[in-house]
Amino acid sequence: MRSSSSRRGTSHRRTPHTPRRTAAVALAGVAALIAAAVQSGTATAAPEKAPSAASKANPGSESVRLTPAQRAALIREADAGKARTARDLGLGAKEKLVVRDVLKDRDGTVHTRYERTYDGLPVLGGDLVVESTKADATASVVKATRAAIEPATTKAAVPAAKARRQALTAGKADEAKSPDINREPRKVIWAANGKPVVAYETVVGGFQHDGTPQELHVVTDATTGEKLYEWEAIETGTGNTVYSGTVDLTTTQSGSTYNLTDGARGNHKTYNLNRGTSGTGTLFSGPDDIWGNGSPSNLESAGADAHYGAALTWDYYKNVHGRSGIRGDGVGAYSRVHY
Repeated sequence: MRSSSSRRGTSHRRTPHTPRRTAAVALAGVAALIAAAVQSGTATAAPEKAPSAASKANPGSESVRLTPAQRAALIREADAGKARTARDLGLGAKEKLVVRDVLKDRDGTVHTRYERTYDGLPVLGGDLVVESTKADATASVVKATRAAIEPATTKAAVPAAKARRQALTAGKADEAKSPDINREPRKVIWAANGKPVVAYETVVGGFQHDGTPQELHVVTDATTGEKLYEWEAIETGTGNTVYSGTVDLTTTQSGSTYNLTDGARGNHKTYNLNRGTSGTGTLFSGPDDIWGNGSPSNLESAGADAHYGAALTWDYYKNVHGRSGIRGDGVGAYSRVHY
């Protein structure tokens, strides 16, 4: 059970395609800015004149596929320099960076996704993506929150048992079956909205009313006892994409069949147009939750790219602009591949 999104409203975790910054945050997590470029099937009017050279995408900003060894080497390099990066970003003395992922462009630019800790506590909603070049070690940064990570205290005034009870109550809602604590309350810094505060994160297991395994995360303010947020983590499939390597995909299971419907993000669907020139196409579905093999010759590989890109786009609008979906109405778009 990985990945996350809300079950009661949209939750958390790049910009539309611009020539230089598109790949800046094409990483799983908050703030991924490349995804709109791979979301296929959108209709656009024909331009009245040819685009200028300045408006054309820079091929150097396209991401390259990394081998596991290359990715591991970049992660080790970022990890070795994370203290310097934290200083470059002006983070506080109590803040530390944790390397989570890397992506590299054809021109050598590297984009590194970090999570943060504060005084040893995980910061939920503190993710950031750093773009670095050979000429400038830290060229730009995109943060999930603009707020300074400076909670008034890291001491809890509310006992963990209260957070536990609150999480169990939430887990029993909507006719859930056999809810029980999967992970006891852990102290965190909640920075996903407003001023960062010390909080508890508790995870409830069991089954949702439709039999889907439950992984409900409940965040409780550790100073007031107020429930700050909750989201249902969703079991993810595996996408072997052409452009982004192996990624997690949020999918839907119907009986013994899986399909590319993202119930965590407005029910976005990814269709196979199968060389057609009109219509919606056929929703990608199959007997397992593995999509594509990374080769363009496999029809599911492009579907995995589009589905992944759409999820990153949704997360970008939510985390950077506070908008649920591109139109702000909580409804997912759809993608079509193989036009």
